[in-house]
Amino acid sequence: MVRDNDIPDIPHLDRISRQLMSLERPKKPKMLVVDDEPDNLDLLYRTFRRDFDVLRAESGINALSLLSTEGEVAVIISDQRMPEMKGTEFLSKTVPQFPDTVRIILTGFTDVEDLVEAINSGQVYKYITKPWDPNELKAVVQRAAETYELLKQRTEELYRSQAQTALLATIVQVAQESDNLEACLEPLAKAFGENFGADSCILQRVEDNTLTAQRGTYTKSEAVANSLDKDPLAQEALSERSLKVWVNAPSATPPSGADYYQTAGIHAHLVVPIIYRTSLLAVLSLQWKQKRTPMQEDELKLIHLSAQHVGLALTVTQFHQ
Repeated sequence: MVRDNDIPDIPHLDRISRQLMSLERPKKPKMLVVDDEPDNLDLLYRTFRRDFDVLRAESGINALSLLSTEGEVAVIISDQRMPEMKGTEFLSKTVPQFPDTVRIILTGFTDVEDLVEAINSGQVYKYITKPWDPNELKAVVQRAAETYELLKQRTEELYRSQAQTALLATIVQVAQESDNLEACLEPLAKAFGENFGADSCILQRVEDNTLTAQRGTYTKSEAVANSLDKDPLAQEALSERSLKVWVNAPSATPPSGADYYQTAGIHAHLVVPIIYRTSLLAVLSLQWKQKRTPMQEDELKLIHLSAQHVGLALTVTQFHQ
């Protein structure tokens, strides 16, 4: 459980982010190696298993099936000459779903046309000729992993920018068009839930520091609670007027009475008090059931600031009722 009694100001969000990242051990990046020769697969596995979580497949078809189950990997190393499907053909099929993955091709013969086309279309980061030099291959893969991390960082920055634009547009629209305070809660909860990929989002009104029955909910799962009345993390956020986070990690203990977090399979819960000037107007709850990357300071800051814009929207709507 991440607890801090003086989190309410944005400058403290970096401390929460560090605490969140320390809750879970950093995982090795995933790598997929594809070759129809078992000896080559074993050699690649032994070469990279210390630094990567190495997945293995003996054909392009098997590799595509494995990716559909395991999800995105940082680096793919594929042999070019394989039965049923060439390496370049296999790699091209991974581009639409996993654009940030870095692809390396192994070739033991001269197939210039296929390689040039694959490289020029951005499907292949680099090709290595067989037999490869282990040190050279390690260096190439290390650079590939660094490239992947940079691409992911840029993708996340773009995502945050798009999320901020979409949220602000929704907040302004709701403030202008809602006839009453209760009518604006549902679209705002939906906007936050969708933009931050949450399984559930609850926006619940507060009066005299007490939760009211007025709330808007967005949910992708029936098992997630639709009220914060008995939620211990929400009660902490209310009493301390501060952002609270809980992540289901080995070193984290849920707040007292929060057994339903595990029952519902909730992996992360974020609660943000919405304050306009000195008035506590509402509480925003975001819940994720799937394991996710620990929230970075920029993401926490975006959620926090967007939530405070909601305070202005609620005030404007209440004023014009």
